[in-house]
Amino acid sequence: MAQPIGPYTPIVRAGDWLVCSGQLGARDGSLVDGGVQAQARQAIANLAALLESEGASLADVVKTTVFMTHISDFALINEVYAAGFGDHRPARSAIAVAGLPMGALVEIEAWARLA
Repeated sequence: MAQPIGPYTPIVRAGDWLVCSGQLGARDGSLVDGGVQAQARQAIANLAALLESEGASLADVVKTTVFMTHISDFALINEVYAAGFGDHRPARSAIAVAGLPMGALVEIEAWARLA
């Protein structure tokens, strides 16, 4: 599971809800190589690991927010996002931002609800 790079908790349980802090495409403290799609894949894998640590999965996610440094990467990120979530389609916002920690190209946060 990815370690936080700041003073925050990666996942918080609030009743039936799990709130996942934004995950970068980082592994072992460094961004993965391969561009925005590789980083998006790793960010989703990091979210999955956080959720699994609390007995949940990506199928429990009801809302995500995707932050990207280049809106032109929207279609590339969508490909990875669709593959990562499969047929499950949580509500989502996608936002272009001026920059992300560590120089990342994408960050994904999620809210999950436990049944």
